[in-house]
Amino acid sequence: MTNFRSTRRHALQFIAAGVAAAAFPAFAQWPDRAIKIIVTFPPGGASDVVARVMAEQLTKKLGQPVVVDNKPGAGGTIGGAQVVAATPDGYTLMLSNTTPIALGPFTLEKQPYDPVTGFTHIAYLGAAPLVIMASKPSGIRTYADFEALARKEGRMDFGSGGPGSIGHIHGELLKQIAGLNMVHVPYRGGAPMTTDLIANTIPIGIDVITAYVPFFKSGQLVPLAVTGSQRSPLMPDVPTMAELNQPRLVLENFFGLSGPAKLPADVVSRLNTACNEILVVPEIQKKLVDLGIVGKPETAAAFSDFAKNQVNLLGPAVKGAGIKL
Repeated sequence: MTNFRSTRRHALQFIAAGVAAAAFPAFAQWPDRAIKIIVTFPPGGASDVVARVMAEQLTKKLGQPVVVDNKPGAGGTIGGAQVVAATPDGYTLMLSNTTPIALGPFTLEKQPYDPVTGFTHIAYLGAAPLVIMASKPSGIRTYADFEALARKEGRMDFGSGGPGSIGHIHGELLKQIAGLNMVHVPYRGGAPMTTDLIANTIPIGIDVITAYVPFFKSGQLVPLAVTGSQRSPLMPDVPTMAELNQPRLVLENFFGLSGPAKLPADVVSRLNTACNEILVVPEIQKKLVDLGIVGKPETAAAFSDFAKNQVNLLGPAVKGAGIKL
């Protein structure tokens, strides 16, 4: 009788364990396959560089491949929409930044997603200013030179990493606030814009500082101003827009890790912890600083609040400026 009861009890325990495992198959062993980070811009730009740094480190932390998938277009909203529509299982994430969260959705006639409720904002990675830069053959050496030439000639072409990118938006705001006739020349990412800047096909470019520091150091491009609230440690001699009496043109590009809405709390917690541990590694800190990015560990809740504040701040500015794709 004792053996029968013992066997029956063990059988019931086994069945119960099987039911529990079946009820939570996706998350109990997460991750058990490759994770994809969607980058909303082409390879070579700021978001792509940061995503690849994080993907390499997350692969080591999580024990599964973390791969980067570039999905550019429509002010970052093509990639953003794919993430919003993805299954919330932790296997499709996004290298979020200012453009697909706080700018791009507000440049379209029909907003493709809600940037606050459509995502789970997981981890804040850091922020970098934009840089207004000139081609060396243009002869422009300072921001004052740029404004003077634009007013003298009555027109100034400027390039960005793409329609609806943060560089494009900043250029349109600069055009309105400074009263300059600036004509946008869109590129499919920062790399082709750099080629044309160096060749003096366009005289001015505006983009996140991240990918351009080597070109400033080599003298191939000329930095005129940064858009952060403080001077960049990479270029301490380059003034900020605030110093140039343009405080309304202070704008930084943040970087973070986000996923679809309703991600499981344990997945969010593990990713947030992993990202925060990566950010304090001296080697990674140096990589980010070398890209002009100031990294900062934050809780997922703090990053979510930050993203919401960015949307509330920048969304109305984009709509008010009438910037449309």
